[in-house]
Amino acid sequence: MKYSKATNYALHTMLFLVAATPNKPIGVQQLAEKQNVSPTYLSKILTKLVKAGMIESASGANGGYRLKRNWEEISFLDIIHAIEGTASLFDCALDHGPECMIQQVVLAAEQKMEEHLRNQTMSELAKTIKN
Repeated sequence: MKYSKATNYALHTMLFLVAATPNKPIGVQQLAEKQNVSPTYLSKILTKLVKAGMIESASGANGGYRLKRNWEEISFLDIIHAIEGTASLFDCALDHGPECMIQQVVLAAEQKMEEHLRNQTMSELAKTIKN
């Protein structure tokens, strides 16, 4: 399984925001430099995270992006869905319908993976970095 680069950048950006001071805005330039990515490209990713309600943008001289309330509960799956959407990763192209045994196996595996990602929060990961 492979996620897009955008998801990779989103996960790393969220981890950086959680590990840094959660209430202090951090500029897109600084976030982009941390990951060696274009600020313009990262801005598009940040916009999706804002729309998903995970972060907020603050304008002005001391502006940037910061976490919103309940950031402790943000899971890997929340971030992945904000960037990739919620569509299934696998869809059988053959016209077997829901009885397709191949699709049933892959969807069961996908559900287990999503459960694991749903249970892993950024705040838990940030704690291991700080210690």
